[in-house]
Amino acid sequence: MNRPMLRRQFLATAGGAAIAAPAAGNVLATPNAVELDQTGKQARLFAGCCAYSYLKYFNAGSMTMESFIQKAVELGVHGVDITTYWLKSTEPEYLTSLRHLAFKNGMSLSGIAIRTEMCQAGGAIRAEEIRRIQQWVDAAELLGASHVRVFAGNLPGGASEKRGIEWVVEAMKPACDYAGKRGITLGIENHGGMTARASTTLEILRRVDSPYAGINLDISNFEGKTDEEMYSDIQACVPYATHTHIRDLFGATKRPIDLDRVWRLFAQGGYKGYMSAEYEAEEDAITGAPKLLEKIKVLCRKYSSA
Repeated sequence: MNRPMLRRQFLATAGGAAIAAPAAGNVLATPNAVELDQTGKQARLFAGCCAYSYLKYFNAGSMTMESFIQKAVELGVHGVDITTYWLKSTEPEYLTSLRHLAFKNGMSLSGIAIRTEMCQAGGAIRAEEIRRIQQWVDAAELLGASHVRVFAGNLPGGASEKRGIEWVVEAMKPACDYAGKRGITLGIENHGGMTARASTTLEILRRVDSPYAGINLDISNFEGKTDEEMYSDIQACVPYATHTHIRDLFGATKRPIDLDRVWRLFAQGGYKGYMSAEYEAEEDAITGAPKLLEKIKVLCRKYSSA
């Protein structure tokens, strides 16, 4: 994953720079030379898949985490992101059995995704959120996953954004301290609420000030008024991305995302990690998810040094 940047570099990035519009291109075109960022680092981009892509099947009970891992093998991805909502148990025996199954199938666990609401006015409630995150960090350690996706949550009514940022930081900072002792990174996802735009997300990260804090960058989730604002927010967050969720439509407008343009931003930023499909379109995931993953795999081959 990316190394943290110096604070002055952080502020320059957070301030945002104009995005040079890349030439239009077909994502299935012949791969170009590997893109390098300004410091000469080569991007390493790996195709992955989120369990959330098969939401309908997990909810219906026709897919288990074991069968999802097997499905990921069929899909030809390098890693899976375990959405914890559908784990049968958090008992050590069960978690280690999943870890063993993934290992036997040559499948990396790129991370786990949990629900959190760190933006809480009450100190006791924030303390409970910290405790829950710590429990999931322990579960991630048993699974052999080095990344945990967390949410900031929504700003309580009547509270200022400044205060909301402080509440999130007060929860995330000690949680990162705990995770860091286990070699696990917490990736705060841009998921509406406090993290609807890059500027607030980056300010939270700056104040947490931990090498074990990053962004679970969902390229479809920002709430910019225009597509250009969406791409600008993605670009600003790439240097701090520790994991990704990939869709091919912007969440609010359902407008197509120029995935080639997005991959160029990740390549230029020297990102090293998983580009994890989180399929959530109208077509059934059984047929739709493989199509999204094919785009991801082609682009990873096009822009990755790995």
